[in-house]
Amino acid sequence: MKSDDPSPGIDRRTLALNLILLPFLSSTLSSSPVKAQTTPNAPLASWNEGAAKQAILDFVRATTDQGSSKFVPPEDRIATFDQDGTLWVEHPIYAQVTYCLDRVSALVEKKPELKGIEPFKTVLSGDREAMAKLSRHDLETILAATLTGMPVEEFEADVKNWLDTATHPRWKRLYTELTYQPMLEVLQYLRTSGFKTYIVTGGGQDFVRVYSQRVYGIPPEQVVGSMGGTKFGYDKEGKPFLTKEPKLLLNDDKAGKPEGIHLMIGRRPNAAFGNSDGDREMLEYTGAGDGARLMMLVLHDDAAREYAYGPARGLPNSKFGTFTAALDAEAKKNGWTVISMKNDWNRVFSFE
Repeated sequence: MKSDDPSPGIDRRTLALNLILLPFLSSTLSSSPVKAQTTPNAPLASWNEGAAKQAILDFVRATTDQGSSKFVPPEDRIATFDQDGTLWVEHPIYAQVTYCLDRVSALVEKKPELKGIEPFKTVLSGDREAMAKLSRHDLETILAATLTGMPVEEFEADVKNWLDTATHPRWKRLYTELTYQPMLEVLQYLRTSGFKTYIVTGGGQDFVRVYSQRVYGIPPEQVVGSMGGTKFGYDKEGKPFLTKEPKLLLNDDKAGKPEGIHLMIGRRPNAAFGNSDGDREMLEYTGAGDGARLMMLVLHDDAAREYAYGPARGLPNSKFGTFTAALDAEAKKNGWTVISMKNDWNRVFSFE
């Protein structure tokens, strides 16, 4: 039942996952860290006093006070979070892209005939400039080869092993250490207040589920992501297993996010957090509900401590994690809160 062919009968259109487009970019603006203005034991200690922090506190107070007209019963308290760029670093490339590229060498060991075939040849060369020029078709081939054709358990074990050793090129730390401390505090604060927290990501659902519990405290069943197909079968001993197949069931980006929320959660969120144009529909869907609502967007405007990209507010453009001027204008029109990484967070990572 286990296929070694990286791309048998693949509908390449369905493999065009938005999460892995061709993002080999970085930002170069500089900025200065902001001094802490909170006490360590206070809620949201890594947040500076200001409108963003107050919006979170006011929302929780209104939805959890039984005397409030905006009270939300505990069973209805739902908060959704994008992952890349909202909960952890997404530059210079997505972590899952790096995983796929790193997996090519192991794939070629099993199938040596791929060594001289593009795009595998380019990836094996280690030439970043050449890899940045790979076409969408090339990336689809790499995705098909590295994310499908193996049992689900084998994939999960491989991702875990990679996460245990792979480090970010800038900080030389594990990717799982590059979560935003202020957002971890929001997750915990909401859960302490009776909210159920979900990740709703354009990234691969199976990929994120490997580490969501230990990194974010979010169990696998509360991760909604881009979903690939699986096929049921039996091994030589008759043990049943699932094989990952090159078929896209849900592209969990843009309109796919509210669709995925309905499919997997079944309740409209009371709060939604994102950072890019890909999160717009999720925030719109959240805001369309009755009662108290909280919609927030992380703006990456701190190149000194993290990265700076937009192109909203004159920041450098980015082919992924894009925060456009149109999104910024919609946030202002609809009363969404834009979180300035530079001004609203007194620290970005736990190790600072």
